[in-house]
Parts: sequence; C-alpha cells; structure tokens
Amino acid sequence: MTIYVVRQGDTLSQIARRYGTDTDSLIYANQLQNPDTLSVGQALVIPVEQVTYTVRQGNTINAIARAYGVEAAALLSANPALGTGNRIYPGQTLQIPFPNEQSGPAVVNGYITGASESVLRATLPYLTFLSPFSFRADGYGELAADNSVDTALSADYRTANLLTVANLMESGGFSSSAAHAILTDQDVQDNFLENLLSLLDGGEWYGVNLDFEYVWPFDRGSYNQFLRRLAETLHGRGYILVTALAPKLSDTQSGLLYSAHDYAAQGEIADYCILMTYEWGYTYGPAMAVSPLDKVRQVLDYAVSVMPAGKILMGVPNYGYNWTLPFVQGSAARPVTNIGAVTLAGQVGADIRFDQSAQSPCFRYTDGSGRQHEVWFEDARSLQAKFRLVREYGLAGVSIWNLNSLFRTIFYVLESMYSVEKALPAPQMS
Repeated sequence: MTIYVVRQGDTLSQIARRYGTDTDSLIYANQLQNPDTLSVGQALVIPVEQVTYTVRQGNTINAIARAYGVEAAALLSANPALGTGNRIYPGQTLQIPFPNEQSGPAVVNGYITGASESVLRATLPYLTFLSPFSFRADGYGELAADNSVDTALSADYRTANLLTVANLMESGGFSSSAAHAILTDQDVQDNFLENLLSLLDGGEWYGVNLDFEYVWPFDRGSYNQFLRRLAETLHGRGYILVTALAPKLSDTQSGLLYSAHDYAAQGEIADYCILMTYEWGYTYGPAMAVSPLDKVRQVLDYAVSVMPAGKILMGVPNYGYNWTLPFVQGSAARPVTNIGAVTLAGQVGADIRFDQSAQSPCFRYTDGSGRQHEVWFEDARSLQAKFRLVREYGLAGVSIWNLNSLFRTIFYVLESMYSVEKALPAPQMS
C-alpha cells in the first residue's frame, strides 16, 4: 500500500494507470462519492504492493524514486539486475516497491454506538475488542443499555466484546454525582457490581471497558480503591478490565476532566488503559485539529513515564469538525465524517492543506451566504503518523472513536503497519 496526494490536473484514471491498478479499486478503497472530482491535496490510499515502470528518456533512479515517494535504495534493492552502476536506459522496466511497514501485532479497540450489519462486518476483522457505547450507570448502581449494536456478529471474526459502562445521564452528559455514589456508597457499589456481573455472565462479554468521566477531584482516592475491587472481582471470574482516561500532561493537571484520573494507579490496576487523545478541536472550541500529533506526543510522553507502555491504547478519532469563522464563544462546530469532509472539499472546490505540526488535513471555503468555514478531519497521512507512535512508544495499540461510519482508509493503513491481535481463539477444526 502507498499514499498518493492529488496534484493539480490529476484525474482518477491517470492515477490508476500510474500505479497499475483500476479506477474501481481506487473508488472502493477510498469510498469516493464523486470520482470525477478530486481535490488538490486529497490523500488517496493506493492498494498495490509494487508497480512496473518503463524508463523514459531523461529518467534517473533518484527522479523515479521521488516521483513515487520511495527511497532510491529501496528501488535499487527491488531491481538487483541494475547492479552497482545505477545505469538505466529508455524502455527498461523497473519494479517500484511499496512494502508494508509491518512491525508485529497491535491491540485494536473500537467504540461503536450503532451501525448496520454491513458496517460491522467490514469493521470486525480489524478489531481485537468491540466496545458498544454504552451501558449507563446511575447513582443507585443500576445499569441501563444505551446502544443498538449486534454483538453476536463479533465471534465470527474472533473479536471480543467489552461491556462498556459510563456514568452517563439518560438526557446525555456525564454525571459526577452518579460516579460519586458508586465510588463512595458501599450499598450502591455492591448493587453496581451485582448488576454488572449479572450482565457479564450472560456469556457474550470478554470484560469491562469503564469510562467514568468528570469524576470530582476529591473522589480520586475512592476511584482508585473502587478500581482495585473491580479488577479483583473481574479477574477472579476470568474477565479483563479496560479503563478510559482523559489526555493528561502531568499528575497534577487540574480540572474536572483530569484530576481524578490517576495514570500511575490505573496503569497498575487495569489490563489496558485507553488514552482519549482527541477532542483538542471540539464542538464548542475554536477551529483546530481534533487530534494534533504534537499534542498526542505530549500525552504519551507523560503516560509512558508512569504506566507500562504495553498497557496503553492510544485514542484515534474517526471524524472531524466544520467550524464557521470567525469563532464565537458558545457557537458549535458541525461534526463531519472523514468521507464527508473530502466530498465537501470537492463540492466547494477547496484545496486540502496538510498541517505539518498537527499532521492533520484541513481546508477552508466560503458558503453560499458568504460565511467562511474551516474543516479539520483525518486522512491516510494523519492516521499513518498516529499509528507510527504505537511502534515508537512501544504501546499495546490503539482505540478508535468511533466506528459508526465506515472509513476503509483506517483499516488499509492499519493493516499495512500491524497485524491485529485477536482475543478469541481460532475455531477448532473438526
């Protein structure tokens, strides 16, 4: 697999010929809604392993390598008949390689709130864990289902289901008071655990993914104590515990979202810790990348200093936002899918820019009412940059939020870099 960035004047058929493939393959891989309209700066996944190139007058090894985005050394290695002279001549054929960056297995968790069977079947082969979001936990320790995901499909793909529990209110938003009651009231906590175990023992769950957010700072110690009890209870029954953590930069970081999340303690207690490394660009904030790479690095730098890297699942977003400019406090950005963002760029004739610091794509346009917009999203380049951090930091893998909208690019890039670790054993041959 390789990634091609569209240039001025490119057409899909030209790109297909260049890489020895067909337009249907590119349309499918990139889910192109309007194949006749490509945007300058748009990143396309090219699902090929190598290309046969016929040398033209004036070509050099270095020029050919640059044109296809490969190293000259890799080009020479793929064509040993060239020897050490590096001499090429018109009419000669060369093999241009696009080797995968495979570097071992990775754990992949995917959150989902609702999806069709076709989306699930396209997604489950690439997941270790499926985390339907979610069961709501209230201040009495009761649990209510709040999803419509067919978890029965997971077993077909050796994907394990995690029962995801959050301190959510029925009306939406996280409840600090519900978390407080579960963490500090013995009767409520006992009821919570009884209800949780009753659900788990239904047989379709591999463990628990606990997402308690906006926990009051003074409940930090109680949260750690509760997690120890929860882990001991789950492990005693053969289940795992996964926790979700806000993206912190230090242990003393203040704020309702951060204070009660103890990285060191949760890294010790849980089997995996999901770092929610997204939402720097968010609904009610100014326009910026949802998951800028420089910010993600800062979180990982702190995280690996206090918890085992091999327990960390780095959060990866599968969405973007469309902001109306200028930003006004209290105004809301509109969420967009990654496919929707690229389609919009084509419709409005916008060039896509790739921000080197954030390692994320974005574009601006003016709508029919004369209002300016700024859109940030994810593409093959931004995902590749994020996935490389797994190898660099020695992480267990990634956790994707969320997979309601199919974005094949995620899986093409992921599969080119890692083999997905499966939690469930392969079926026994009869």
